[in-house]
Amino acid sequence: MEALEIVVQTNSLLGEGPSWDADHHRLLWVDIEGHLLHIYYPKIGENETYNIGQPIGAVVPYCEDEVVVALYDGIHKYRLSTGELTLIANPEQHLSNNRFNDGKCDPKGRLWVGTMSMNGQAEQGSLYCLDLDLSIRKVLENVSISNGLGWSPDYSTMYYIDTPTRQVDAFDYDLETGMISNRRLVITMPDDAGDPDGMTVDAEGMLWIAEWNGERVAQWNPNTGEKLSEIVIPSGHVTSCVFAGDDLQDLYISTARIGMDDEQMKEQPLSGNLFRIRTEMKGQPTFSFKKLII
Repeated sequence: MEALEIVVQTNSLLGEGPSWDADHHRLLWVDIEGHLLHIYYPKIGENETYNIGQPIGAVVPYCEDEVVVALYDGIHKYRLSTGELTLIANPEQHLSNNRFNDGKCDPKGRLWVGTMSMNGQAEQGSLYCLDLDLSIRKVLENVSISNGLGWSPDYSTMYYIDTPTRQVDAFDYDLETGMISNRRLVITMPDDAGDPDGMTVDAEGMLWIAEWNGERVAQWNPNTGEKLSEIVIPSGHVTSCVFAGDDLQDLYISTARIGMDDEQMKEQPLSGNLFRIRTEMKGQPTFSFKKLII
């Protein structure tokens, strides 16, 4: 691997959820607590920022002038040129203390996105699937911090993280229907690791998991539960990662500085920036929200 580098120095409160928009050669990512949508164009080294005005838990590609965002008050289409928000679904409008968190699209274009309590209450969140007909269904409940998602290369398995459990679960996945079954434990984080946060899955089916309070992204084999390698990040709060670039070999890593005291910030002043490292591994594509339906 090449050396780790900072590509966007933003000092984000809660940098999260990078996703690669291959159609438009740009990286989408968010600062949840800063209420910011970021779009980074690696070929010109520029980062554009959009103030959404409320917590933004996730962003996924849709088309050139529009992305789909999961916000405090629901899932919306966001028009970059005007700042217009168009509501798609808000299944938790009755839960004022919840917000959306991490989310991704499956290969068919369905959006999987979860929620969590903003007050730190356990088991107040759920995992939802926004289907191709724009109906939304609750898939899991009693979730504490809905986080990392990913699919195996053959799309027959979905992986999922509820951070406080300190584990990664797998489900059998029916790509045609979007249904999950046969939940099982595949990885348990060891005592010396941080809490599992966002993740991505590489082309060989290995999981790359960001560790909150762990200062690293680690590569795991979900078939054996074995840790294969790790990348040390100069931030205690490593939040998520994604493979990007034309060949999907650039790993982008988001970090945060929220909750860090003065001493921690002195020790890790680079927290909150967006990092990149060139890897020998190839990732899987980021899937866009299904086009031509909204």
